Amino acid sequence: MFYYLNGTVAHIGPYLAVIDCGGVGYECKTTNYTLSTLKKGEKAKLFTIFSVRQDGFDLFGFSSLEERNLFQMLTGVSGVGPKAALSILSTSPPSHLALSIITGDVKSLTAAQGVGKKIAQRIVLELKDKLAKERSAAADSGFPAVPAGVAPIPEDKQGEASAALAVLGYSQGEINAALRGLDTANLSVEEVIKAALRRMVK
Repeated sequence: MFYYLNGTVAHIGPYLAVIDCGGVGYECKTTNYTLSTLKKGEKAKLFTIFSVRQDGFDLFGFSSLEERNLFQMLTGVSGVGPKAALSILSTSPPSHLALSIITGDVKSLTAAQGVGKKIAQRIVLELKDKLAKERSAAADSGFPAVPAGVAPIPEDKQGEASAALAVLGYSQGEINAALRGLDTANLSVEEVIKAALRRMVK
């Protein structure tokens, strides 16, 4: 029903932002991460999801499409409702959350209030491949092939490491350069990712 709201921030509260659009205040349930990007009285654009239930309806708003899409994915996991999804998304930026899911970092997910180990494991189980496939599809649609000189990483490590780094917003060229020359034989996927990130932030 609503794709996004573009207006002025009229009010900010716990997990809540009110956006004034042409004199109408839209109450959006949101995350601490999105709230950190908003300031009362300033313009803002929130990408929204309109949820209709038997006992009412809710409007959820997010500062980026990435966060909005992750919210949809999380609420599609059995046992994860909107409240839990907002809590999970409030613990870290969307790109970091996606990285935690792809690398199977259950501990990071359980840092969210009300999220136990079993739910965190279910999230990883159901979403890890979905996120990896999204990045693979993006690569198939136009990213350059791996050039000569890139460290020979086994396919499973190559796919997971590349997908995680792509989720963080790096181009395939940057990823290839960061992976080049890494001693991957004795590194886990998570260690490969961390080593590549250290190179890219220098």
